[in-house]
Amino acid sequence: MDAKNYVETVLEDVKRRNPGEVEFHNAVAEVLHSLTPVFEKRKDLMDAAILERITEPERAISFRVPWMDDAGKIHVNRGFRVQFNGAIGPYKGGIRFHPSVNQSIIKFLGFEQTFKNSLTGLPMGGGKGGSDFDPKGKSDAEVMRFCQSFMSELYKHIGPDVDVPAGDIGVGGREIGFMYGMYRKLSNSSSQGVLTGKGLTFGGSLGRTPATGYGLLYFANEMLADKGESFKGKKVTISGSGNVATYAVEKAQQMGATVITCSDSAGYIYCKDGVDLEGVKQIKEVERLRIKEYVKHYGGEYFEGCANIWDVPCDVALPCATQNELDLAAAKKLIQNGVKFVVEGANMPCSLDAMKAFQEAGVYFGPAKAANAGGVACSGLEMTQNALRLSWSFEEVDEKLQNIMKNIFKNSKKAAEEYGYKDNLVVGANIAGFMKVATAMMGQGLI
Repeated sequence: MDAKNYVETVLEDVKRRNPGEVEFHNAVAEVLHSLTPVFEKRKDLMDAAILERITEPERAISFRVPWMDDAGKIHVNRGFRVQFNGAIGPYKGGIRFHPSVNQSIIKFLGFEQTFKNSLTGLPMGGGKGGSDFDPKGKSDAEVMRFCQSFMSELYKHIGPDVDVPAGDIGVGGREIGFMYGMYRKLSNSSSQGVLTGKGLTFGGSLGRTPATGYGLLYFANEMLADKGESFKGKKVTISGSGNVATYAVEKAQQMGATVITCSDSAGYIYCKDGVDLEGVKQIKEVERLRIKEYVKHYGGEYFEGCANIWDVPCDVALPCATQNELDLAAAKKLIQNGVKFVVEGANMPCSLDAMKAFQEAGVYFGPAKAANAGGVACSGLEMTQNALRLSWSFEEVDEKLQNIMKNIFKNSKKAAEEYGYKDNLVVGANIAGFMKVATAMMGQGLI
């Protein structure tokens, strides 16, 4: 069987064995199609059934999460943890609390995480978890009770050398703190390295909160520099207004860009002279209001419908909200308006056809598994500090983060060029991430 037929056969088998899991299918297809040139050169990887093994999670856990609200009513949610691949280190990946969470989304995220973690150069395998619980509108006490119930099952499956969860959508410092407290009680252990994103008083790392947004800009800056450009004077659209988006705005502004948009699930703001970062933080982080409230106090314009944010002309687009937020129609609008760089801050925010459209139009495109790796990279640095029982300064962590993001760009670009795909960072990141995992799997035998 030739390489192309091998890849297609594995992909069809994944679809057959995982019916209805569209998000997972798309993630696997995006990676596998990039790997055909690898198998043309490495028949031994085909013979070892590496693709068949790497597309099947090592372990998938689903469990019931009962909890009681403040009125005494009992609710039941579903919890997940997928430990996708541990060939290069403990499973590592976030926990997401959102109504959309299901097995397909967790598997897609865990599969992506395997290669993202590989790209960081740190010894971390890939995993992901979460629940269809929605923390929005819940009291601190309700969130605490849910987190404690969630951890009462999850704790059996994690550990500093086994699986190290972190935060994701709907899971921030508050939730991580509640889960760590329950883990510590149930395990009778102060194993701080079991979770990352913790508070600074119990093993957290300086620099972890802004790491994903900052890392995105460090990666994007390498892309611009590769074309002889910089962020100075660039008009930048950023979607979202959560952790990733907020710190992407901050770092972009520090680099001299004018960030002209932010959004939430209801709509977006447009500020032609640049958004007021402190205003966004006040509205979203302090007051926890919708983004439309921003214009009442800080100016700018508000538009209903977050999808239309990509109609705004810009030099650089940074989708930082959620998966599949930027479709083909949006991509065509950005291309028509002259966008030069698109770099993914969320997990696979661009649909596959949007990604293809950018590449065909000559837009320099940075994929999530490379550009979005700053958060997990800093989580890996938090694990290191916990293992050493010490804390680094913010400047030390930030310097290490910058070096990691620069190396991810360099290695992705090098892999793309080695296989004849100049400037295709999607292929480059997939190949670079895959080869490290595949080599480790080959070295460990058939397990």
